[in-house]
Amino acid sequence: MSVAITGLGIISCIGNCVEENLNSLLSSSSGIKHNTTVDKRKPRLLGQVNLSNEMLKTQLGLNSEHSRTALIGMKAAIEAWGNSKASSELKTGIISGTTIGGMDLTENVYADFKAEGKWNNLHLLAQHDNGVSTDNIADYLGINDYRTTVSTACSSAANAIMMGAKMIENGTLDRVLVGGTDALTAFTINGFDSLMIFDTEWCKPFDENRKGLNLGEGAAYLLLENEKSIAINQSTILAKVAGWNNTADAYHQTASSPDGFGATQAMKKAIIQANMQPKDIDYVNAHGTGTNNNDLSESTALINVFGEEVPDFSSTKSYTGHTLAAAGGLEAVFSVLALQNDVIFPNLNFSDVISDKGLVPNTKVRDKKVKTVLSNSFGFGGNNTSLVFSKD
Repeated sequence: MSVAITGLGIISCIGNCVEENLNSLLSSSSGIKHNTTVDKRKPRLLGQVNLSNEMLKTQLGLNSEHSRTALIGMKAAIEAWGNSKASSELKTGIISGTTIGGMDLTENVYADFKAEGKWNNLHLLAQHDNGVSTDNIADYLGINDYRTTVSTACSSAANAIMMGAKMIENGTLDRVLVGGTDALTAFTINGFDSLMIFDTEWCKPFDENRKGLNLGEGAAYLLLENEKSIAINQSTILAKVAGWNNTADAYHQTASSPDGFGATQAMKKAIIQANMQPKDIDYVNAHGTGTNNNDLSESTALINVFGEEVPDFSSTKSYTGHTLAAAGGLEAVFSVLALQNDVIFPNLNFSDVISDKGLVPNTKVRDKKVKTVLSNSFGFGGNNTSLVFSKD
């Protein structure tokens, strides 16, 4: 059983709405830029949303203090929510993925303490917990029947989509907003720096000379509905979630298994769950972080699943940077846009094939009939999620 997608919402460094993101994808315009506003000690290449917190609060009509994670989440969520109506006849929920939560506000409180030797604005620490950002979004949209937060590192939003699809399928909910949101913080940047997987240049997913990732921030949500909800809201079906699967290979705290075992199983089982075969996949939106380990492992997994007939694939993280928990949401939106527009988005900055794999990602915007898209999101700890999106 496929689950209908009736709404899309997104904000990222390449645009503040779905249309702006699509235009950037089609013009091969990356939003990753040199940035000093998050961590002033060391300029870095980051994918930062171009709206300040004050701008976001003005646009959203808010006066109270919220984390940046919550603010960009609200911005994307309201676009995905669209014209959905409040209805006592519908069981409505939200499932949101995040790893950062209100860390940005916590950092500000700590910075004040270091500067002044006393704790100021301790009430802001109440925004720290991951679930608070989900509650903020739910309160803003009036979603009260069900709300929960998923935090499985870089697969968080993809797992939120999978969980929501399953709840629609089994009748627990009639409609559910699914996706994820994460803001850039100094804590995150320095954490990834300690892992020595930052690229000081623009990231090069699936390139022999890749050196690491660029971090980004963003939020993206999809509205999933069943037939009852579609009838009440007079919704238009944009695409469908046709298949999903999650595996946990627990190979390493951060690294993917070199044989791609978990990723292979996630892709295979998602395709089977969609009642499809590997040959039915037209495009793969790869996890493709640009790190040595991930891209090698994912390349191996793609060969394991598709053999010598690996479909067109690319990593759109070369546009947005790696947005962590939000990544699966952003890339789900990009997958639906590929279906709607019959287009394959390019893998920017690619030049040299990984020598022992021989896989070449799509490097130009290319028109192609796209009926199915496989989207991969692989998180720390070997938490691997693959989603299959289809036109019908």
